[in-house]
Amino acid sequence: MEHIAPAANDSDDSKQDALDYRQPPHNLEAEQALLGAILVNNEAAQKVQGFLQPEHFFEDVHGRIYDAVIKLMDKNQIADPVKLKPFFDHDEALKDVGGAQYLVRLAASAATIINAADYGMTIYDLALRRELIQIGERMVIDAYDAPVDAEANEQISEAEKQLYDLAELGQVDGGFQTFQKSLVIAVENIESAFKDPDNLAGVTTGLARLNDLIGGMHPSDLVILAGRPAMGKTALATNIAFAAAERYAADRAAGHDLERSKGAVVGFFSLEMSSDQLAARILAERSGVQGQDMRRGKINQQDFENIARAAMDLYEVPLFIDDTPALSIAGLRTRARRLKRQHNLGMIIVDYLQLLRGSGKGGANENRVQEISEITRGLKGLAKELQIPVLALSQLSRGVEQRENKRPMLSDLRESGSIEQDADMVMFVFREEYYKEKEKPTEGTPEHDTWMMDMEKLYGKAEIIVGKQRHGPTGTAEVHFERSCTKFSDLADDAYLPEQM
Repeated sequence: MEHIAPAANDSDDSKQDALDYRQPPHNLEAEQALLGAILVNNEAAQKVQGFLQPEHFFEDVHGRIYDAVIKLMDKNQIADPVKLKPFFDHDEALKDVGGAQYLVRLAASAATIINAADYGMTIYDLALRRELIQIGERMVIDAYDAPVDAEANEQISEAEKQLYDLAELGQVDGGFQTFQKSLVIAVENIESAFKDPDNLAGVTTGLARLNDLIGGMHPSDLVILAGRPAMGKTALATNIAFAAAERYAADRAAGHDLERSKGAVVGFFSLEMSSDQLAARILAERSGVQGQDMRRGKINQQDFENIARAAMDLYEVPLFIDDTPALSIAGLRTRARRLKRQHNLGMIIVDYLQLLRGSGKGGANENRVQEISEITRGLKGLAKELQIPVLALSQLSRGVEQRENKRPMLSDLRESGSIEQDADMVMFVFREEYYKEKEKPTEGTPEHDTWMMDMEKLYGKAEIIVGKQRHGPTGTAEVHFERSCTKFSDLADDAYLPEQM
């Protein structure tokens, strides 16, 4: 016999309706108590100003009152009910709760200044919970009503981005921000560069002449480092990665403010070389022992001691290597966000751009140019999202080899349209010595003597050519390249060389 549930009475229905209806989490009493404390004693605002924003208040008018208080305080004015009254006399929302007289009632319900931070954290925590509910609801709706061509991994990536933004910024949507806020950040960046001994606005490259030309690696910038094979792209990127990580480790050991450090925790995505090969390169550069000798074991006791000493120095350097082959841009974003959350990631290096995969949404009809365009846009978006520089290596077309002058140009970039457009800075590494070496004439001829003199002038010299820079001029930084241990360093200044006898 079929079981039939007993009919529910009206009181049961009303109880069920009450249970089904849930308001977003909020605490109006805490908001009123905090605002009252601030209006009575403006110092209470200083306890919450660092993390609490107007949009975190559930009641919109409370957010506007808090915003008005902060603006008056920024002008070194006292914010109390009398001072705020003219700004809210005609506020329609405030009229519903008694008009400007509501400000006086808030002051009367003040919490003590000692409790201000606790009330602020309560309001902030509830705001995060409301955002979490919205993210969860959007995830459910998107999963149910996903378009035919949408991939699940894409939704996961978007949800992760929203959760990351919520965890880091306390809000999901970007939207507009006031010019005043942007101006304060700009002045803080200028002050940071002014107070830095190297006058750097961004992360150091470890090369003085390059730092002078570009001012370091700037947050939110996509920097492309391009060159033909054997020019030393990976070596230069490795040198920059180590210099940035070493500077950060030194600042941390010295107890300096890491927010102002010109070093960085570095995430190195090595799609071409394994992590141990990359580590061996850095070890060779640091120890001065030739990489090929290290690989073959052709070293003496002194070399081994130098390697061991270098390994100890490198042990605490915050450099993380991901050598996953054929990594997708979505996968790279996911891993970068995780590293930012766990270890305060400060710079990303990708070796190299053409080995990354796009989302593949275009299917068989998607050409390589479209895929590269998606990848460069993704890297630029990641740089802005995490507020860190992203350095991506790129190959150059073979057209360089056909020219008499082998110095690279922007048009030599493979799939150059999207790369040149999305990049904030494009640098080329060029070693004329490499090409001159191939032109060696027959020994004993006058041409050979001329070639030897040219080689002597070019020996160990390299150029880092800045072909595009949004923040400053283009130009060339001449550096020294030691091929045996793949190390880039500053050229000796002629003014400091000893006089020739």
